[in-house]
Parts: sequence; structure tokens; C-alpha cells
Amino acid sequence: MRFGYWTPLFGGWLRNVEDEDMPVTFDYVKRLAQRAERIGFDLTLVPELNLNDIKGTAAPSLEAWSLAAALAATTERLEIMAAMRPGYHLPAVTAKQAATIDEISCGRFTFNVVSAWWAEEARQYGGIFSEHDDRYARTEEFVAILKGLWAETPFSFTGDYYDVQNTHLEPKPRVTPRIYAGGESEAGKSSITRFADAYLTHGGTVDELRTKIDEMKRRREDAGAAPFEAFGMAAYVIVRETEEEAQAELARITDVQHGKAYESYQDFISKSQLEHVPSLEDYSVSNRGLRPGFVGTPQQVADRIREFEDAGVDTLLLQFSPQAEEMERFGEEVIPLVRSSVPAEPVA
Repeated sequence: MRFGYWTPLFGGWLRNVEDEDMPVTFDYVKRLAQRAERIGFDLTLVPELNLNDIKGTAAPSLEAWSLAAALAATTERLEIMAAMRPGYHLPAVTAKQAATIDEISCGRFTFNVVSAWWAEEARQYGGIFSEHDDRYARTEEFVAILKGLWAETPFSFTGDYYDVQNTHLEPKPRVTPRIYAGGESEAGKSSITRFADAYLTHGGTVDELRTKIDEMKRRREDAGAAPFEAFGMAAYVIVRETEEEAQAELARITDVQHGKAYESYQDFISKSQLEHVPSLEDYSVSNRGLRPGFVGTPQQVADRIREFEDAGVDTLLLQFSPQAEEMERFGEEVIPLVRSSVPAEPVA
């Protein structure tokens, strides 16, 4: 199991807690990354949204790619996975930026390609936002140009969305960036089967993840393509000394209040094609992070993680609040249990 965490660009992950003691500053995320390397984390996902969908559209947020480059320069071991929405980027320029961040990081840069869901953000920032299936078709062309420019010189491509001719990109990346992607619609899963190297998903139950991973493996095999290189899942973690304390924290953060942050809820569920529509309580935490059930004592959470590992999940992208303190607890008390040979506790 590889342990990753979400870089907090938005001041936290909780829609019902106004102040999570997570400042929206580079200094904070840099210190998190440098500490994460020392306590057992393997990678960080830098999400890309120009508006803050956690605390409300008027709240501060940082820009993903600037931050990814800065983290690449100030860390030594972490994989830096930057999210990227094709509707906000030009493919040839993005390929050049990625090759540069790859150089800065000495080969530690990867992508999470996201086809986008937020119409209001596109309206405010001038992004391209079309119908659901069309966004995946655009994404496939975008990724084809990225991979072509990283492999060939010069490279030309003519498609329905993009046209680049005799384009030179040097230097090439030291390590070709891995392309992660996630989607739950038929169009999304079909497209990801064709263009992605690894599959990501929102939080789900063990059975949901086992079914989803088995399906994506079959799709890849049926397409005659190499197996996916990784299967990752988002999750929110609450670790406490006792189960009662963990459940009390869960109750606190899911005390639903219909505030500014819920402006994005209807937009999210109406513009996405989801296998499991989150309740407002689930939406209290970003990315359906509560569904995996990583809530309890260190041993309970470690045992639960092993269940997902048995189902095929090999990469976790975790959220915590407050991030620095809870990541520290997780690194000290949970990661060693998962990576040890300690058997799981029997189920009563």
C-alpha cells in the first residue's frame, strides 16, 4: 500500500467546520510535504480548482500547478501528482510545463487528469465546459498530445479539438509522467480504459471498490492494453485512542449546516454521472471520504486499510483535519501497523 495525502489548497476538507486551523499558504503546504516524507507518506495529490468548493466560492484557494512546481523544488522523495482539467489548459504548453516540473523534481511528477464538473467555475474563469461525454472526448485528445510530445520530436496531431503541427518539446521528461484518471459513467470508464495509466476513485466501501477494480481490469484486458499500473482511492481519516472518541469526532464534522459551501452540491451531483450519489452528510467531507470507514482506533483503521488492499486498492489519497496534527498521528500510529505483519483483529 502506498500512502498519499491531498495537499490542502482550500483551508481544509470539512464543509461544516469554518476554521480547521489549516492556513491557505505555501509555507503551510510546504511544511506538510517535508514532514510527510519523513513519516511514511509516498505521494501527494495537488487538486486543481480555481474556486473553493469546500468553504465557499468567495473563500481563498491556491493555484495547483504553481504549487506543484514549488513542492517539487522543496521536497526530495514525494511523488507530486498534480490535477489537471483540459478545459483550462493548452495541451502542448501543459506538456512543456510537465517536462519542466519533471526536471525540477528529478522524475517525481505525475498527473491526475480530471474532465471537470463545476459549471460555475468555468463561467468565472473562462474554462471550456461542454456536455459530459464531450469532456472525455476532449480529454483523450489532450492526453494523446501530451504522450506524443513526450515521446517524439517533432510531433503533429490533428483532431476534433486540438491541432498541433511539427511541435518540438525539449528536454523530454526524465521519467514519462504517469497519467491517473477517475470516472464512474460509461463514457468515463471507456475513455479512461483507453488513455490512463492508473485508475482513481472517490471513497467507497470495500465491496464497491472490489467490484469497480475488477470491472476496470476486465475493461483493460478486453481492450488488449497493459494492466493499470495502480488503483487509488480517496478517503478521510479519523484516528483516536478509543472508538468512542473517533465516533464523537465523526458526529461533530457531519452536523449538517446548509451554508455557502453547499452552493456546489447541486452543481456537483447534476453535472456528474455518479454510481453513488452522496448524501448531504457524506458531502460534509470532500470526495466521499467517509464511505471507506477509516474511523476508529489505530488498529481498527489499519485493519480496514488491509481490507481495501485485499480488494485491490494499492494507493490511498487521504484527507485529515487539522492536517498537520492528524497526519502526524496517522504516520506514527497507523502506517507502521499496516506495513507490519501484525494480523487483523478478529471480527466479533
